[in-house]
Amino acid sequence: MEAINNLISQGAVQDVLFWVFAALTLICAILVIANPFSRSPVTSAMFLVLTIISMAGLFVLLHAFFLAAVQILVYAGAVMVLFLFVIMLLDLKEEQRRKIKLFGLVTGLIAVGGIVSVFLKALASAGNGTDAPKLEGETYALGKLLFTQYTLPFEIVSVLLLVAMVGVILLSKRKLE
Repeated sequence: MEAINNLISQGAVQDVLFWVFAALTLICAILVIANPFSRSPVTSAMFLVLTIISMAGLFVLLHAFFLAAVQILVYAGAVMVLFLFVIMLLDLKEEQRRKIKLFGLVTGLIAVGGIVSVFLKALASAGNGTDAPKLEGETYALGKLLFTQYTLPFEIVSVLLLVAMVGVILLSKRKLE
């Protein structure tokens, strides 16, 4: 562990690793959505795993080892198993896929625009990051921050995952009847 810390503490190596992980994250994220190699949702899910692992590498560069481990264990492990379970349960076939409809395209573009505007507003109000909490090596500070300041987003994600699981169960049950 000491050798890894010494290697990461060097500025040039850290800069190169940042650009490598950032590029891998962006490339794999684009391949999740627009994959020229395969139209299979399983392939997209595997590119999502690579995106999550690349993001964990960025957490390691920030010395947030706990977040990197949780990123891999929870998201690349448990959530991706859930996604693959949903994909296999729905049994999506190439000929049964729906065409892109104009309403869905417009709604998606509006949603993406809203997310980008919220992101840009948060980025503009973030400042230079001097007031950011220090989470290096301590899980108590992370837990306190997560369950005090970020309680609402944490619970919203929990409810969203619950709704997704109930929706999959209802979709699969309708096929059986």
